[in-house]
Amino acid sequence: MKSRVIAIPVVVASIGLAGCGTTSGRTTGAGNAGVVVSSAAYIAALEGGLVSRAKGISLSAGDRQRALEAEYRALEAAPGGQPVVWQGRRVQGSVVAAAPYQVGSQNCRQYSHTLIAGGRETVSRGAACRTAAGTWTPLS
Repeated sequence: MKSRVIAIPVVVASIGLAGCGTTSGRTTGAGNAGVVVSSAAYIAALEGGLVSRAKGISLSAGDRQRALEAEYRALEAAPGGQPVVWQGRRVQGSVVAAAPYQVGSQNCRQYSHTLIAGGRETVSRGAACRTAAGTWTPLS
């Protein structure tokens, strides 16, 4: 009986985690008929994102990657006004995207990225639009 009590939480945890993980790519919508874009392409399309505009804050490569992933997640899936929070080694941040709007045939969103490092807070603001390939590209 005791082994069942232990096995049940393990099975439940395994089922809960079965949907977790990352993928190496994404198939874009019907207009692109099965074009697969790698996750690296989504991050690269942000062209350094708002995090690259932060003045006076130096980020490690890992922290920069976390920040860009948060920017992508905020643009891609977060409801307007809902922060996407990330934590690095000596820095943390949050990205908040506004409600989507249309520019021509593209979906666009304004967003802000707040970084906190060494007790100093920096906020960068910008906008990005979704391309036909499904990536988000910043507006100049």
